[in-house]
Amino acid sequence: MKCPVCGFEDCKVLDSRPVSGGASIRRKRECIQCGKRFTTYETIEQPTLLVVKKDQSRERFDENKIRSGILAACHKRPVSAAEIDAIVTRVTQTVYNSMQEEVTTRRIGEMIMEELRRLDEVAYIRFASVYRQFTDLFTFLAEMTRLKEKDSEPPEA
Repeated sequence: MKCPVCGFEDCKVLDSRPVSGGASIRRKRECIQCGKRFTTYETIEQPTLLVVKKDQSRERFDENKIRSGILAACHKRPVSAAEIDAIVTRVTQTVYNSMQEEVTTRRIGEMIMEELRRLDEVAYIRFASVYRQFTDLFTFLAEMTRLKEKDSEPPEA
């Protein structure tokens, strides 16, 4: 590892610890030449995953877009940052574990809505209203009715 101060290409590792639930490793290092200490992070390189949008255009998968959509839906709701991070992690892992090279925005949106429906119904409705592009009150009420009917169904065995 190259020292960020002097550029020397050798250093020693002082400490290694898992972070982000074991998804990364933080290493404290020291340059052998100048003695400067610095921290590096080692993560698994994810394969390239493309998201197919409604207009059939494609872009790289970005979990930050998932997080920002969930944050907007959960604004001023009793939902913790840890709960939001857990949803982002589950959706991201599901998408990568599918072993597909492409995933549709529809599939991602449905996964997020299912997670939000279980967590906070208001956040779910907020997310669904943007995702499904509610255009009038009747569309909004139809989704509310659907949510109410789904909640009254007996749990699956």
